[in-house]
Amino acid sequence: MSKSLPYSVKDVNYDNAKFRHRSPLKVLSQSLLTLNTKRDYASCSTGKFLILILIFGIACLMLMGTTKSPNDSPLNEKGKVTFVWGLRLGRLLRKPPRIPPRLSPDEGQLKDNTTNGPKWAARQQSVKEAFDYAWSGYRKFAMGYDELMPISQRGVDGLGGLGATVVDALDTAMIMGHGNIVSEAGSWVEAHLLERISQKGQVNLFETTIRVLGGLLSAYHLSGGDHGPKPDVYLNVAKDLADRLLSAFNSSPTAVPYSDVILRESTAHPAPGGMSSTAEVASVQLEFNYLSAVSGDPKYSTEAMKVLAHIKTLPKTEGLVPIYISPHSGKFVGENIRLGSRGDSYYEYLIKVWLQQGGKMNGNFTYLHDMYTEAMKGVRHLLVRKSIPKGLVFVGELPYGSKGEFSPKMDHLVCFLPGTLALGATKGLTKEKALAENLLSFEDLENLKLAEDLAKACFEMYEVTATGLAPEIAYFHTQEYSEDGLEGGNKSSVYAKDIVIKQADRHNLLRPETVESLFVLYRITKDTKYREQGWQIFQAFEKHTKVKSGGYTSLDDVTEVPPHRRDKMETFFLGETLKYLYLLFGDDSVIPLDKFVFNTEAHPLPIRNT
Repeated sequence: MSKSLPYSVKDVNYDNAKFRHRSPLKVLSQSLLTLNTKRDYASCSTGKFLILILIFGIACLMLMGTTKSPNDSPLNEKGKVTFVWGLRLGRLLRKPPRIPPRLSPDEGQLKDNTTNGPKWAARQQSVKEAFDYAWSGYRKFAMGYDELMPISQRGVDGLGGLGATVVDALDTAMIMGHGNIVSEAGSWVEAHLLERISQKGQVNLFETTIRVLGGLLSAYHLSGGDHGPKPDVYLNVAKDLADRLLSAFNSSPTAVPYSDVILRESTAHPAPGGMSSTAEVASVQLEFNYLSAVSGDPKYSTEAMKVLAHIKTLPKTEGLVPIYISPHSGKFVGENIRLGSRGDSYYEYLIKVWLQQGGKMNGNFTYLHDMYTEAMKGVRHLLVRKSIPKGLVFVGELPYGSKGEFSPKMDHLVCFLPGTLALGATKGLTKEKALAENLLSFEDLENLKLAEDLAKACFEMYEVTATGLAPEIAYFHTQEYSEDGLEGGNKSSVYAKDIVIKQADRHNLLRPETVESLFVLYRITKDTKYREQGWQIFQAFEKHTKVKSGGYTSLDDVTEVPPHRRDKMETFFLGETLKYLYLLFGDDSVIPLDKFVFNTEAHPLPIRNT
């Protein structure tokens, strides 16, 4: 048990012993034995006289207890108090209340995690059935393609042609215990993926790392070999893919990798315009670190970690960074600061890579925690605002840097932040346990409060719409900004006037960020409102995005019912959204947050043992 506990096991045992039942004889004998005072009262005449009076008084009380009061009937009912000379002796003689024994923090932690209840088990089963339905549509119309177009009933390759849905969905099927799907997906990986990697052309370093490499590594760790190929199959494919992706690092003149890789040639080049996204180059480290750990080859981790070590040296605005960085100069480009697209997972990976590498137990990566801490202070100071009239807490943007105008725009992508803040505060422990072990600083508590406030804003982005599904982007009504006639369609929402949804931003891509944060916050706070909110979101997906022929589809406009449907089922709906919902309704022992970190595509990777 930690030295920082507010009380020790010895204290707990003492407290518990104080309230165990002891016989009157034992109490009297122990009292006489322990009566060590500076003055021996019994040795003086006054003391002897007082003792005699005390003994005489006790004898009188005992005798009076057998004397009937005139008010008593000869047949006192059991449990009634005998009255003597108008006194209620029960008040004088009754036993003092027994305080229940105090549990140590470790014992107390067991109480919430032993059962899940039939209600949540049934809801978890509903999510599992939704995953099966999504997979059945993909298998029927698009097996081997990156994504399903469920309305036109065909597949499309938009991510390089590596069968991204297969790999993204694989560990979700493992976690859910979907043996048949694990066999189907695993067999496809074994039969086809190596050949695809060797023949395909351009892929994005970031997307391929988080979806395909991350999915393979998570499958390697979770696979027991009962269904599908042996775990080494996934590892061997992962190494082949990573060897080719390393060209993005090796081809660049700086520590900042190029964004695009030609797989069949093992070559790389910058994106059009020459810039890389800060989030993209800083969000491949979890995957490359784990590959080095399991393969025994440090080259993967070495190249990936050079990026974060380099960013450490660059100037920042209160820990916040622009969303573009140049692989040619190694410097940030522009002043646009946001936690939405191109900025988001940079902040997420600062804390998660630190946790993956052992956290406080590994001093080599303290700089990552320092960068994260500074950045979250910057978020609170520069980016957090409240909407009007109802005061939702949200995170905006600085398109022209800290000296420019503040924008009350918040991407749905920003809704990763509540979960990351909560994880950074408790390091994956429950709030109750972290408090009991005195592990939360004032700043941790501030971040946890901000996490809960932001999660409310993220949920209300769903609640204010006619469909109950969030738009891709929302604006918040402030003193400086307002637009009329752009509400979400749910006029009964308390926050209908706080959130503005522009015409171009009303689509929904089946994104996972809000349910990700609901999952993390439920695990940490144990507040069931997060489960209820997750269930409400799941029901809206079922009602408005399910396609009769199989699969689910993104939407064009969440403010209208029925909504116009797009024709795409993103890989992350199976890889992230349904996985987080399934875990939200399940037991904490499945992928515990103090043992795993999720990459930004929801692939769980184990935390390093130090």
